[in-house]
Amino acid sequence: MASVHESLYFNPMMTNGVVHANVFGIKDWVTPYKISVLALLYEMTTSKPIALQERRRLNKLILPLQQGPDLTLGQFLKTVGECCPQTAYAVKLRLHEMADGELKDMEYFFATLPTPFRAIDSEAYKTSVVGLFMRHMLLAYNKLSFSQVYKLYKALQQYYHSQFAQPGVSPVGIPGLAADNTDMDLTSTEDTMGERMEKDELDTTPLHESDLRNEDAPSRGPLSQKQAEYFLARQAYLLKNDENKALKPAALQDELNNMLKFNPDFAEAHYLSYLNSMRVQDIFISTHSLLHYFDRLILSGSEGKSNGDEGYGRSLRYAALNLAALHCRFGHYQQADLALQEAIRIAQESNDHVCLQHCLSWLYTLEQMKGSDSSVLTEDSVKMAAHFCLPYLASLGIQSLVQQGAVQGKTAHELMDAMKETDILHWKHSLSELIDISLAQTTSIWRMYGKSTMAQQQAQLLLNMSSLEQVNFGVHQNNTEAFAVILCHLAELHAEQGLYGAVSEILKHLKDQFPPHTQHAKLWMLCDLKIQFDRAMNDGKYHLAEPHVTAIAALNKTEGLYRKALVLKALNRTTEAYSILQRLQLYCEKTKYTEMIIRVMLATAELHWESSGFATALPLLLQALSLARQHHLQALASETILHLAFTQLMLGVPDQALGVLHEAMEPVLAHGAVMDKGRALLLAARCQVTIAGAQPDCQRHAALSLAAQTLGEAAAYFSMLDCKERLRDVHYLQARLHHTLGQTAERNKCAMLFRLLDQELPAPGAAVAMRL
Repeated sequence: MASVHESLYFNPMMTNGVVHANVFGIKDWVTPYKISVLALLYEMTTSKPIALQERRRLNKLILPLQQGPDLTLGQFLKTVGECCPQTAYAVKLRLHEMADGELKDMEYFFATLPTPFRAIDSEAYKTSVVGLFMRHMLLAYNKLSFSQVYKLYKALQQYYHSQFAQPGVSPVGIPGLAADNTDMDLTSTEDTMGERMEKDELDTTPLHESDLRNEDAPSRGPLSQKQAEYFLARQAYLLKNDENKALKPAALQDELNNMLKFNPDFAEAHYLSYLNSMRVQDIFISTHSLLHYFDRLILSGSEGKSNGDEGYGRSLRYAALNLAALHCRFGHYQQADLALQEAIRIAQESNDHVCLQHCLSWLYTLEQMKGSDSSVLTEDSVKMAAHFCLPYLASLGIQSLVQQGAVQGKTAHELMDAMKETDILHWKHSLSELIDISLAQTTSIWRMYGKSTMAQQQAQLLLNMSSLEQVNFGVHQNNTEAFAVILCHLAELHAEQGLYGAVSEILKHLKDQFPPHTQHAKLWMLCDLKIQFDRAMNDGKYHLAEPHVTAIAALNKTEGLYRKALVLKALNRTTEAYSILQRLQLYCEKTKYTEMIIRVMLATAELHWESSGFATALPLLLQALSLARQHHLQALASETILHLAFTQLMLGVPDQALGVLHEAMEPVLAHGAVMDKGRALLLAARCQVTIAGAQPDCQRHAALSLAAQTLGEAAAYFSMLDCKERLRDVHYLQARLHHTLGQTAERNKCAMLFRLLDQELPAPGAAVAMRL
């Protein structure tokens, strides 16, 4: 069952929108890199026609080149060359003319640039991105004094020759304009000699690029205001929507450390560092960065200026709330509770109802994580969220109530009606993320109820639905928790039907979309391990299933213990398996994990079978059936009925066993796994054979023929899974039946198949007559 989406309800990075202005005290300069971009735009607007596909790629590249961090000339030409090699070569020639020529060549280049106010039919039109950039550069260049133009020219030569230096000559460092940045400031209105000399004295030793970044980081020194805004906005957006396209955690942290080196009080860089450290579950750096974000936010005075003293208090209470959410993510429930109580106290003192509502939402989430009944708190949260017009929190509360209702045994129509109400809120307010979560949760509920067809339909609906949110940076929003849950469900559904080729494709996509370092990777890891474990157990290869138990336990202790008991039972280590199952049942009863309680009861009943305690297993099976029906768990109810029918068959009442079996046959064949279908048909054939033994000779032949036909259908299902151990049992019974019926050819064929499988497989762990 998919958990309710756990997210930080308050996201200062997203709510603030943009980075605070002048965080570095650096503005946009006329740099050699910007001249390279200008040369690219010049070639695009004045050169011969470019192919449509190449022009489209170049147009998509313009804005990232303008707003992104400065690149080396080699990186710049490589990026442009990937879009249009012809244009990259022309830009290289243009820069070569200026760098290897004289100062007048650079002046001629600026003089021949298309004027944005005249170029109406080209990309350089005054309201276009290209036109605005050209106008900005021309104004900045025309403002420079002669000495500044000369220094810019020398910097351009240094920038060019550092990339195309002759062999044996050490490359020249790239940074070289730090001493004159204030002189080239477009917004500066004064040009006093004293300020320039003071700046020259302070910045006589520029930093080497190796001191600023490593090879993987994208920038080469202190970023300008717009570059910082673009970088942080892009990385925050990618972390939220497509983590794979964001920088790797180490590279992003290096870049953020680089920013903070030049401005330690840059609050938004601390917050992005917090989001980045959450990707790798680093509790120390995430806590450190989150606290520094709110400290810097208060010190900067950005909120205090707009809201007075309220800005200071607002930062404090949301800092406590975010700290509580952080501890919840890491399972530190006591620390989370203390931080949450502090946030509630400050919010009550400030009479901040919105913050109190966020606190209430995290309060019931915290209680639910601790295993307590939080339905009353959740209902109160939904009512208050609706009162204060907070549809996001109201929807999350309703979905949490639906999840609790599913665990407590509410009927499907009640839960689906509640989900329908949330869907109305989602579509009304265009809450795309919550629509995805709703579909994922609906899929999980249908799977829990045993309705595989409905679960698959909901999964396909999500996978084929277009997002309502605006998509930027070429991102497709398919790396959220909802998509991971959906794809894991699909993988398990295909595995149940024996379609392991499709399973491998789905898991491959999951591994590509959610690499091991991402926060949702545990979902597909657990799914993959469970599928491998079940496949090994179905094949009777217990030595292959045993190593998976440790890996499963690392991701989910409950599942790991249950599967350890299954392996021990298969290896006839009954006492150890029984001890584990008893401990697991006590734990699941305490945590109200009904599905696992039923599975444990079924496994315990199978242990009783091995000691011929069929009468002892009946009370357990009846209790499990009662729980399954009470909670509307059709799949588990059908499996329990199969166990009951087998127990009745072993107790000598095959007529009643066959009658009970017919009750479960329809849902098993409609929604069950291939293994369950084969087991049901095999059990039905055994009941038919037992009943035929007590019938007159005239009816016995027809009954045995029907049993042989049923065994053939069971063999077809087991063949789909390549379950050789089960096929061996089926071929044995088929050979016995055909011998009784006098069908020699069919008997010999089945006997040969049995002989081949018996030689291939080890000795069976349990006799065919003692196993379901």
